[in-house]
Order: sequence, then C-alpha cells, then structure tokens
Amino acid sequence: MGLRPDTKKVDAQYAPAIMDTAYGYGYFSTATSNVGMGVLPRDMAMQVPAVARCRNLIAGVISSLDLELYRKSTGEEIGKPVWLEQPDIRQPRSVTIAWTVDSLLFYGNAFWRVTSQYADDGRPSGFEWVANNRVTTTTNEFGTEVQFYTVDGARAPMSGIGSLVTFQGLTNGVLITGSRTIQSALDLEKAANVAASTPMPTGYIKNTGADLPEQQISGLLASWKAARQSRSTAYLTSTLSYETTGFSPKDMMYNEASQYLATQIARAMNVPAYMISADMNNSMTYQNILDGRKEFVAYSLQPFISAIETRLSMNDITANGNIVKFAVDDTFLRGDAMSRLDVTEKMLNLGLIDINQAKEMEDLTPEGNENPEIDEVMD
Repeated sequence: MGLRPDTKKVDAQYAPAIMDTAYGYGYFSTATSNVGMGVLPRDMAMQVPAVARCRNLIAGVISSLDLELYRKSTGEEIGKPVWLEQPDIRQPRSVTIAWTVDSLLFYGNAFWRVTSQYADDGRPSGFEWVANNRVTTTTNEFGTEVQFYTVDGARAPMSGIGSLVTFQGLTNGVLITGSRTIQSALDLEKAANVAASTPMPTGYIKNTGADLPEQQISGLLASWKAARQSRSTAYLTSTLSYETTGFSPKDMMYNEASQYLATQIARAMNVPAYMISADMNNSMTYQNILDGRKEFVAYSLQPFISAIETRLSMNDITANGNIVKFAVDDTFLRGDAMSRLDVTEKMLNLGLIDINQAKEMEDLTPEGNENPEIDEVMD
C-alpha cells in the first residue's frame, strides 16, 4: 500500500501590517481624549531624541518579554493558547506588543481589533493592533461612557469579530502630560538648527544715506547672505553699517537648555534620567545591573505591564481562573548563572522542586518523557 502524498504546505508570510500612526482616518482621535487641545502629533514628538530613547527603552524591553498563562489559584504555569504567542498572525508578538505599549505611552490607551474567534466559547483567537488615530468614539450624552467605536469611519461592533479590545493606561499619555516640554525641545532644536545654518549674529543693515528702492534692497540682502555663506569678512560702503541684534549659540546656552529639557522629558516619561544620558550630575559611581533593572521595571515598566496583563486576563479574553502575565523574572530580571544555581540548590534541598523542574528552570531537557502518547509513537 503506497503512502498518500502529503498535501499540506506552509504558506509564505502573511503581508505584515504597517505599524505607524502617520496614516489613518484622522490625525487625532477622540479615543485619546485630546481632540482640539493642540497636542503634538506622535511623529513630531518622536523627532526629539530624548522622547525616542525613552519610548524605545520602554517598548523595547516589554516587547521582548514572553507572555505566559497561569492558574490563578496555584500560580502554576499552564499551556497557553496560540494567540498568546502570536496575537497577530501576520507578525511576531514583539511587534504587536511594542506598538501596544507605544499607544499606551503616547495616548493613554491602545486598541486591538478581534480578527478571529474560538468556536467553542466565542473568545477571541486572533487580534490586530489598531493605531489610535484610526479610532473615534461616540459617548453618551454626559460623556462618561462609550456607546460605540468607529474605525476608519466605519462603526465597529461591540462584540465578536471586528470589535475592539481597549487597553486603558494607568495615566494620561505623554502627548498630553508632556506636550509643552516636548514642544520646547522641538523649538530648541529648531533654534539650534537656524544658528548652525546661519553661523553669524542676527542683525540688520543700516543705511544712513538716501533710501534705496525695494528691488535694490532685496538684491543687497541676497548678495549679503550668499557672501556670508562663503566667507566671514564683509565690506560695506560709508552709508551702510551692520548692526547685530542677536545672541551667539553660546550666549543662548543651547547645550544647557537641551540637557535640562532631556531631563524633564525623562521625568515626564517616568524613565531614570541616567538611562538616556540626561543626568550629568549623577553622583552614582556604580550600580548593580540587576538592581538597576529591578528599579526600571518597578517604576517605569510596571504601569504598562499591568495595563496589558490585567486586560488580557479579563474573562472576555481569558477563561475565568487563569491569568496572563509577562515572564519578567525569567528573562529581564534573571540573575547570573551562579546565583540561580544557588537558589535552585536550596529549593531542591527543601523539597520544593524536583530535578526535572530544576532543569526546566534552566531551560534544560527534563529526564524521560512525560507524555505517554509520544512515548508510544517513539516505540
């Protein structure tokens, strides 16, 4: 009896989504609670190096953490659904999580759209991240409760495929709370750029003779600007003199102002200033790397971690009795090998774990095979 040819095949990667907020139904969204407030667009804020550094630190670290499913009553890690490993079938989990954190950081909330469901219980089995500027909301007459969402101008259902999962941040987005500071940093960059592109004091040419026609004045200013770009020495007639009215970049203290604004941005985004090289007066001479990471998780990352964990653990997504958590201790806060072995040894001596559990903690293959079905197949 011949073998039936295997007709299964692996398709090429799905076309990945464009992860950005520079496109969409509207530049601002009522879902961000900032319409008409004149806040900065996200892409403008990201042009400030301190903002980009803080964003990349927070989103980059959280997106690198694994999501695990635990039993709430015992804390036991259990098998997780496929969507927990890859929420969006088109791209890696880290991409989806990074942009979810990005939305929480800048806007104070984030949105996933349900793309598929499980047939048995109707819970979501697939998602896609939706940019905030694509989402608008319609509330009740008092503005206290959302009645429905609109995505790209089309009303979204409140349940089932096409509905939105809303992640609510623990604070308002930095585009609201830090808009003035970020705008000041942008203005400073613009001023420094003007000073760099025109390396001469701002001033005016004074004419003590007869008035010149407008066309001749324009030509004089154009030739003056062109000449100053090629050489610093200038010549003026007896009736013309150059009067300076501006300050040099040194007088304007651009470096000091830039350092100050970077520190303020770090405060607004709840990131230690030394992590973005903004704290020039940092008296810390040495800090244990693991202690620094613990501080960063506790004070900077935890608000975003909690917002995502608790939302994904709600009963409409995860079965009651189970919770979703980031594996912070297993990855980002994992100590060095000797420290881990000391802890593992003590747990073994106390009978808290067995040898197979100890090997699993170190990502080693346990002895034997705990799945009898696989044993039968292998035999």
